[in-house]
Amino acid sequence: MPRLRALDVFLHWSLDPAKLLPVAVVALLYWRRALTLRRRRTPVPLWRQLLFGLGLGLLLVATVSPIDWLGEERLFSFHMLQHVLLGDLAPLCIVAGLTGPLLRPILQFGAVERLRFLAHPLVALPLWAINLLVWHLPGAYEAALESSGVHALQHLCFFTFGALMWAPVVEVLPGPMWFGTGWKLGYIIMVRLVETVLGNVFLWTNTVVYARYQDVPRLWGISALADQGIAGGVMMIEGSLVTIGALAWLFLKLAAEGELRQQLLEGGLDPRAVNRAVRYGRAEELRR
Repeated sequence: MPRLRALDVFLHWSLDPAKLLPVAVVALLYWRRALTLRRRRTPVPLWRQLLFGLGLGLLLVATVSPIDWLGEERLFSFHMLQHVLLGDLAPLCIVAGLTGPLLRPILQFGAVERLRFLAHPLVALPLWAINLLVWHLPGAYEAALESSGVHALQHLCFFTFGALMWAPVVEVLPGPMWFGTGWKLGYIIMVRLVETVLGNVFLWTNTVVYARYQDVPRLWGISALADQGIAGGVMMIEGSLVTIGALAWLFLKLAAEGELRQQLLEGGLDPRAVNRAVRYGRAEELRR
């Protein structure tokens, strides 16, 4: 078989409308709503808009760039990279780019409102973990590689349950009162423990888990077993970096909330009102 050059790999971009159109529609709806809110003098912070745009960009990189072709046809490590983009980084950026006012038109639909329980931390975390583990079982994983419909369902599940997993942490909409910053720290640690277990399976097992990658022509001299180890490393490194960032943010948030809460309580304000105001960044409104 002729040797595949690096340039040949970079030519494998997809312009499939089924991948491009949904992203374009979501982008249009988001910025149209953001423009409406700006006209009403309740603008969406620029950093949230940038994060949302970054999330959409990551979705495109994962689905239309050569990462998609490499992951399906040659290397498990690139498929793992695609999955961490679709199931972790893109959902995190997109959820962090949302606000309550942005979501208000969607929440007016009764069906959507009834599904809000899926973002409860005691629901979202188990669903995310089950989804992650089930899709990495050899039967389910290889079925996704063999069928474009199953593959699309796999990607949709990774993104959906990834967004639900991050929703209680970012808390665009109010969550359970008990699930404060301290609990969120433990939640993030649990998420990464699940990923660490799965990543270690790929990193240290001495057999190729997915036969599909054992049978394809090897690329760049990477054996199937080495490729599998790299995939495990991709999962663990990405998870570690995101965890460090999330924990640092939560620790700083916890310290700032404690100081602000103490100041408000010393002013004689109602403790329950103080807790809610501090949690949702409304301390100035409470002072007034």
